[in-house]
Amino acid sequence: MVPQRISLITLGCKNLPVLRDFYTYLGWKETGHGYQNYAVFKTAGVMLSLYPLQSLADDTGLEAPKNTSGFKGVSFSINVDTPEQVDDIINVVAEAGGNILKDPSNEGDFRSACFADPEYNVWEVAYNPGSTFDERGAMLTI
Repeated sequence: MVPQRISLITLGCKNLPVLRDFYTYLGWKETGHGYQNYAVFKTAGVMLSLYPLQSLADDTGLEAPKNTSGFKGVSFSINVDTPEQVDDIINVVAEAGGNILKDPSNEGDFRSACFADPEYNVWEVAYNPGSTFDERGAMLTI
């Protein structure tokens, strides 16, 4: 049986220093290992790793994609405790140089917005009144 969990997500990046600076500006802390050739940020449940795209391709035995701009068909979500946090986070993302794809808006009691980081990794920031979180902030229900 394969454990039903995600431990680490790795984003292959073209410019590690730019992405590292972006996520650091958001207030995210690296794990403290002082890696020069990649970065690892601890989140509420899953680690986020930034790793050079060519190195990631080499590690997997695949060829690095030629075109890495635009939507990649994957998005990540930061779920929050209050609707106001959606707006606050989007403001910080804009200050950090993120691309706001969808301004904060409501659909009933649900509030969300979307942004892309400097290499167009897409994120949703969402408030869902039915969501619950553990003491670390990891989502328990949606």
